Amino acid sequence: MTAPVITAWSAVSPFGLGRRAFAAGVAAGTSAVTRPEKWPVPRQRVAPVPGFVTAEVLGHKGTRSMDRVSALTAAAADELLGADSRHREVAAGEWAALVLGTTAGSNRSMMDITRDTHTRAMPFHIDTPRIPNAIMNSSAAQCAIRHNLKGPNATVAGGRAAGLFALRYALRLLSSGRARSVLCGGAEELTEDRGWLEHLAGDPDRPTALGEGCSLLLLEPAAPPDGPVLAEVLGVTLGVFREAERDTALADCLSRALARAGVAPADLWAVSPAVGQTGVHLDGHAPLTLPSEESWGDAGAAAAPFQIASVLAAAEQDPAAPGRVAAVLSADRDNVLGCALFRIRKAARSTHA
Repeated sequence: MTAPVITAWSAVSPFGLGRRAFAAGVAAGTSAVTRPEKWPVPRQRVAPVPGFVTAEVLGHKGTRSMDRVSALTAAAADELLGADSRHREVAAGEWAALVLGTTAGSNRSMMDITRDTHTRAMPFHIDTPRIPNAIMNSSAAQCAIRHNLKGPNATVAGGRAAGLFALRYALRLLSSGRARSVLCGGAEELTEDRGWLEHLAGDPDRPTALGEGCSLLLLEPAAPPDGPVLAEVLGVTLGVFREAERDTALADCLSRALARAGVAPADLWAVSPAVGQTGVHLDGHAPLTLPSEESWGDAGAAAAPFQIASVLAAAEQDPAAPGRVAAVLSADRDNVLGCALFRIRKAARSTHA
């Protein structure tokens, strides 16, 4: 059976706009996390996308009421589809799907509407242009309209693991023939509203460095004759865990994923670990450990897509990567986890920003 393939990717991240900025940040091993002077949420560090102003990045047309998470998604799609005519042709039309991972859509949009119902003269005197943004699938819908994606359009919620949930959903669309290409990834915005929610829900003695951004993959059902293949998607394995057994459950999930894919531990080239994992050892084999949340902060639903992007970026620079396998591990605080496996096909260097 032919494995689905990744033929392109994009990223709008705390390292900057574009996959080139992301790849450079990963290669440098630096952190994009900062401690701003005017961030109003107590004891938090942040990793915003630097200089991201919607109108300046996307233009003024159709963006006046666009929320930040939708703008980040649109910017990532613009980069992926705007750089190559083949990408635009493949990822458009009736058979082009979009699957986007999210935590809860736009916290700011939902909280703005809720606030208006309490502060305005009447509860229904709300700012109506904000209503579409408060719907969880608004970002995916706006991106599909902007780029003529007329196939299945889905939004999958799952926090840090949402990107892997979305990838598994996308694989089902391809295997069932519901789509001939899928833009798949995850997006998260960094706003004061999200900062307060995370602060009040988290441990005040262990402040979280919040990040944001969006990363998208272009998935196709098989290797195309007219384009490069960056990696094969060998599968996505999901699971759940008890509070004190997360690391054990992650190791078991990785072992199950390798067994299902018929991959020996020695074939594992690299691992992007879940937050808090220090490394992975299998039968005495220690694969390369790639950067994760310490580099770009807690990017929520964009976390796993950033991890996948880090795999593809590192593979571009490592001549030992082609033909070998990389694993992306993810776990969310709601006790769900997952592992995705990728076989690197070739080191295709970036030619656009």
